[in-house]
Amino acid sequence: MIGKTKQLIVIGDSGVYGWGDHDEGGWCERLRQTWMKTPNAPVVYPLGIRGDGLERVAKRWRKEWECRGELRRKVPDGLLISVGINDTARIGRANGRPQLSAEAFRFGFSQLLKEIKNKTKVMVMGLTPIDEGVMPFAECLWYSNEAAAIYEAQIEEACLELDIPFLALHRAMLAEPEWLSWLEADGVHLNSDGHNWLSHQVLKWKPLLIWAELNHLENLTPTIS
Repeated sequence: MIGKTKQLIVIGDSGVYGWGDHDEGGWCERLRQTWMKTPNAPVVYPLGIRGDGLERVAKRWRKEWECRGELRRKVPDGLLISVGINDTARIGRANGRPQLSAEAFRFGFSQLLKEIKNKTKVMVMGLTPIDEGVMPFAECLWYSNEAAAIYEAQIEEACLELDIPFLALHRAMLAEPEWLSWLEADGVHLNSDGHNWLSHQVLKWKPLLIWAELNHLENLTPTIS
């Protein structure tokens, strides 16, 4: 029945939306479906919007749960954030100005985490790699692995300062021999194989499993391939 299980809001960009996964709808959808088939698992609300960066997520996170029936007049039990890659993109040329500077990103991310932490449990994911060989994206945006690593470090440091669980992804995915084949032709979005890899990282992430009270299922894998 409604109200007897935990709710997890997952908020972020096209990665949360599942863009690029033509088979199963993305890593978050894989998480949702796996937990939906798992007794006593939390209910997952995937709330990803393509193109969102830190500023847009900061503007909408509170409204996202205030307008939903199950969550009206209360807050969700947890919120998982996956955002930042769009903030790294440089505009117009490889050495152009970024959408949001690393310093401004760090400050804004810390403020966002403080606000959310005062309301509910918050957890944070890192950034996935880029295929720099096919840049620019959309003929005007230049993403790079150097920038992704820098901004992920800003995210991690903010989480460490506030004692917030953080799932590092950038270096872990780069260490996989097949990582380049896990990206869409645009060089930014994960394809089905990439989303599958990421869903496995999330489903075995200990802080998330402990929060979900599913730590006895540490080897839980997606029920869809």
